[in-house]
Amino acid sequence: MVNRNLIREFDVSEEDWEAAIGDMAPDDISWLGGEDIDVNQIVEGTIIRIDDEFVLVDVGYKSEGLIPKDEWEPETEGEEIEPPEVGQKIRVLVEDVEDAQGRTDERGMIVLSKNKAEKIEKWMKVMETVHEGDVVSGEVTRKIKGGLLVDIGVNVFLPASQVDIRRPHDIGEYIGKTIECMVLKIDEARRNIVVSRRSLIENQRAEKKAELLKTLELNDRRTGIVKNIADFGAFVDLGGIDGLLHITDMSWGRINHPSEMVKIDDELEVVILNIDYEKEKIALGLKQKHASPWENVASKYPVSEKVKGTVVNVMSYGAFVKLEDGIEGLVHISEMSWTKRISHPSEIVNIDDEIEVIVLRIDEQKQEISLGMKQTQSNPWEKVADKYPTGAMVNGKVRNLTNYGAFIEIEEGIDGLLHVSDMSWTRKISHPSEVVEKGEEIECKVLSVDQERRRIALGLKQLDEDPWSADIPDRFQQGQLVTGKVTKITNFGVFVGLEDGLEGLLHISELSDDKIENPQDVVNVGDELEVKILRVDTEDRKIGLSRKRVEWAEEDEIRAAEEEAAAREAPGDLKGGMGDDSGPLFKMAEPEPAVEEASPKEEAAEEKPAEEKPAEEVSEAEEPAAEAEVASEEVASEEEAAKSEA
Repeated sequence: MVNRNLIREFDVSEEDWEAAIGDMAPDDISWLGGEDIDVNQIVEGTIIRIDDEFVLVDVGYKSEGLIPKDEWEPETEGEEIEPPEVGQKIRVLVEDVEDAQGRTDERGMIVLSKNKAEKIEKWMKVMETVHEGDVVSGEVTRKIKGGLLVDIGVNVFLPASQVDIRRPHDIGEYIGKTIECMVLKIDEARRNIVVSRRSLIENQRAEKKAELLKTLELNDRRTGIVKNIADFGAFVDLGGIDGLLHITDMSWGRINHPSEMVKIDDELEVVILNIDYEKEKIALGLKQKHASPWENVASKYPVSEKVKGTVVNVMSYGAFVKLEDGIEGLVHISEMSWTKRISHPSEIVNIDDEIEVIVLRIDEQKQEISLGMKQTQSNPWEKVADKYPTGAMVNGKVRNLTNYGAFIEIEEGIDGLLHVSDMSWTRKISHPSEVVEKGEEIECKVLSVDQERRRIALGLKQLDEDPWSADIPDRFQQGQLVTGKVTKITNFGVFVGLEDGLEGLLHISELSDDKIENPQDVVNVGDELEVKILRVDTEDRKIGLSRKRVEWAEEDEIRAAEEEAAAREAPGDLKGGMGDDSGPLFKMAEPEPAVEEASPKEEAAEEKPAEEKPAEEVSEAEEPAAEAEVASEEVASEEEAAKSEA
């Protein structure tokens, strides 16, 4: 059945048609034939004379007619036409007669045309036998604007889009070929016919498709022709229906584009993988003609075996290594080196490199193989404990600084952590940059080695003897007067620097005999103060100071000590600075019995209201708050270190 919408798409204008095939016949040919000779009539005549330019023909009229001799010349190259002969009978079209339309031939003869007569008769013959929807056969004669001319007895128009299902690159390659087409449109008034080869092919394919779908079965092997290639695969004509040969089903190995495997018009034997009868879609396979290389892969590549392969792709997370066609494994970036810090796998391998790897894991179900490069070499961490035993002195370069410490590169890929708490015996280090700089060469002592977690702990302060063991207790003793500068002021007291890195705590209760609400009301950072040492705690590495007791006499000290002892024995009093039963934070030396009368200061102390505690008792109750703050800072620092290392 002819598609009328399709016909309207390929309507050929009269100007294009005339330019393509020329004047085929006069405008009015409806009454051709008859006894009387008249214009536009086809009659039979006899050739009576032939000269260089014209052929003289007798048509039984009062005068002969002339036909240009070039009408016997072939229109196309290679066409053979018999030359005119005297006495030959021919059919001619009367184009003009004497006195017709007020003019005659310059020789006084009628004007005739052999070619136009032949074309008209051919057209009439075609009109008798050809109808819309018929299948016709003819030779492609030439290429014109928008399509081809096909000779089916008369020239008919074949639009370029109707030459084939997929428009060819050059329709001119059909010239000289005999093709079959379906008649889409016959325009008798304009004497043209439009045909379509595509419609004929589609109708034939629809019939073949229906038959093919009935006979196709899964895993059948069929032969087809590659008709089109896309990035994702190739379309193969199975003889009535196209199937998709996806790129992943072309080869067990890696291919980047389907054109590496197939070309247009290639004849292929393919395997039917899937049939969607509802959507009339077929999935094809080429690699399925051969067994999968993943069969028995575990026996071919056992775990822990060393194998050779070629790098075929490098990604940010690792490199893919081809062991054989169809089998690739991944070397993750973490499996490339024991010690090197690798930002991208391209620092180690490149495409087409041949490398040795160790098979780490195989997942046959997912068709995945994990490979390792570093496993082909000995692990340097296995010898770290022997090479760097605890207590050994090592030299290294500061590679990186964090809030909790510095990483020291002992050798390539082997780092140790120098924690801030191991940088100084006396100084409170807030950041490692206060002690070391990035890129600096330093000497440290190995404190511990954890081979399983691949960690080395280093110490800097351990290079020197702990001053709290003997030096500080010898130089700073209870009751000693010392001078220092205020380094820090808190709400519970003042830190006083006694020497480089060594500080003592001057509690707010020890600033003055008067009650102080804010230490900044009394001292400022940088002030130089004379203070008395109340206690030296070597276990907690702390020194307690007092400013108000600088002028106290020995009797005052004894009285204060007695009050402190009584306060410690009283039930419910705070002990150890934390309110538990662990005892006081600092132990005072036992005072000798007093032999003299109480001093005026002692009497004044006895007269104080009950709610005001002795200065020493207040100091011991509130001083743990300072210790808690310092301890919390150290714990937070260590927690940051643990999180970073994790």
